[in-house]
Amino acid sequence: MATIRCTTAQAIVRYLSQQFTEVDGKRVPLFPGVYGIFGHGNVTCLGEALEAVQDTLPTWRGQNEQSMGFAAVGFAKAMVRRQIMVVTASIGPGTTNLLTAAGVAHTSRLPMLMICGDSFARRHPDPVMQQVEHFSNPTQTVNDAFKSVTRYWDRITWPEQILSSLPQAVATMLDPGECGPAFIGVCQDVQEMAWDYPEAFFQPRLHSMPRPRPDRLVLAQAVERLKQAKRPLIISGGGVRYSQAEAVLEEFALAHGIPVVETIAGKGAFTHDHPAHMGPIGILGSTSANELAAHADVILAVGTRLMDFVTGSWTVFDHKAQFIALNAARFDAHKHFSLPLVCDAREGLSELHTALGEWEADAAWLERGRKAFAGWNALIAGQQERTTGNDDPTYAQVVGVVNAQAAPEDYIISAAGGLPGELVKGWRVKNSGTFDCEFGFSCMGYELSAGWGVAMTEQDRDVFVMIGDGTYMMMNSDIYSSVLSGHKFILLVCDNGGFAVINRLQNAKGGASFNNLLKDCRVKEPFHVDFVANAQSMGARARKVTSLNELEEAIQWAKGNDRTTVICISTHPYSWTPGDAWWDVGVPEVSARESVNEARAAHVEGRKKQRLGL
Repeated sequence: MATIRCTTAQAIVRYLSQQFTEVDGKRVPLFPGVYGIFGHGNVTCLGEALEAVQDTLPTWRGQNEQSMGFAAVGFAKAMVRRQIMVVTASIGPGTTNLLTAAGVAHTSRLPMLMICGDSFARRHPDPVMQQVEHFSNPTQTVNDAFKSVTRYWDRITWPEQILSSLPQAVATMLDPGECGPAFIGVCQDVQEMAWDYPEAFFQPRLHSMPRPRPDRLVLAQAVERLKQAKRPLIISGGGVRYSQAEAVLEEFALAHGIPVVETIAGKGAFTHDHPAHMGPIGILGSTSANELAAHADVILAVGTRLMDFVTGSWTVFDHKAQFIALNAARFDAHKHFSLPLVCDAREGLSELHTALGEWEADAAWLERGRKAFAGWNALIAGQQERTTGNDDPTYAQVVGVVNAQAAPEDYIISAAGGLPGELVKGWRVKNSGTFDCEFGFSCMGYELSAGWGVAMTEQDRDVFVMIGDGTYMMMNSDIYSSVLSGHKFILLVCDNGGFAVINRLQNAKGGASFNNLLKDCRVKEPFHVDFVANAQSMGARARKVTSLNELEEAIQWAKGNDRTTVICISTHPYSWTPGDAWWDVGVPEVSARESVNEARAAHVEGRKKQRLGL
């Protein structure tokens, strides 16, 4: 057997460089790039290997390991899991910085390959710098922490182990039901070791994501359940987008007269004005979608894990409603005693469509949804309408302006704080696949770095990122990364003086405003950061605006700029678009505050409406 002698690190890089996939009919690298911050755990061996292939597998240096992970997740979502970025960090703190990003990828079922250093397999120099010692288990390192936030995990202690480990990692990340982040820790001394690898291991491989078909018996049961429905409803989740099943779902919904509501991850599969689209469902949802959910008797949940913000902590549905869960993941398909249709969204919907034949739901049901959605649109228009006066604009008004100025193909990103609610409710999607609200992990800091990652997909569009001042302060260094690498995005910073949306929740459950808005924190004197100066110091264009008219002008200016541009606007800390669904959070059973006791009593009543898993 022909062999190639190289180090373990060189073999890893060589293997990754030979993996390919197809995107829109073109053969492209499965791993188009690497985000890397080097330290002693990866620079001398893995860094040496990456330098040698930088023209075919480019390495991009970030400023923080966590933010590099966020960029990789944003890239994977924009590419609907068809390409995967690699992230490499050293050992110790550099590696643990990736944990939060791995949590985002794991929760949202998105691929990311992390390759990090580890302690010495031989243990001769132990304890090495940044090694955490466990007295009863010398094999345990900080890398073991990734087991809870990865779909595939391995530690390489011999050079030949990558022959099985790397293909398994790739298979996991490409599996539609198991998809998620993979972590491979490579002991520092093993990275340097040379071994005679089979030449066949490095042959080019073309990968595709499998599309499992539904079980025939379960498909027949799903058809029977739908045909018996009087008020069927489709919930479109993120899996619809990852399967690229938008067109099939549109055809299915219109042919059978079934209204469609969207989850947070699923928003963007349909355009806002599609005749079957009835708005977002749940806590960040619309009155129209939640009204339909309350009266639906059969719910076809496609590609959704049914998180609490979708289900209103399981209060938005009739307790007698029956579920059909069409999902590539077995775990998700079996929730709440659903009829589990375990399959790819596109293929499952196609077969379900054929099996239903000419059957259609009562036309009055779809018309009821359209009337409710018209009412919701009127409510949103009122929230976004410009008003006279001296108050700062609301989030809803700012979202309305940005939405109006954005081109149909432009991409919008949010994740945490008050903006996800306003964007999910008020952003009118003009083109499919242009909306990213990371709310599975709802991770502050994801947004800005994801903007860098999405810009790397190099599509002809502007990437908008909308964040609050609190998120900006948590993680902003990829403004600098994006300017350095030449990947432009437009950042809107809405400054409302702190963590305003959590202050809202705090007040709603009877609590006093405390430690959220700057004015309610233990500080000498609250003051606002000069975000324009900060962004300019990192090479970005930046401008502060004081009105919605100025915001309009600034967005057009930003679209014409050649680099990342930051626009800052002060926004109202207390004005929000009304919520429509209940949310289960912890409320103190006893308190010295009467307002908390009142909130507790109301919350207990809310829990009585919950559907308990049946």
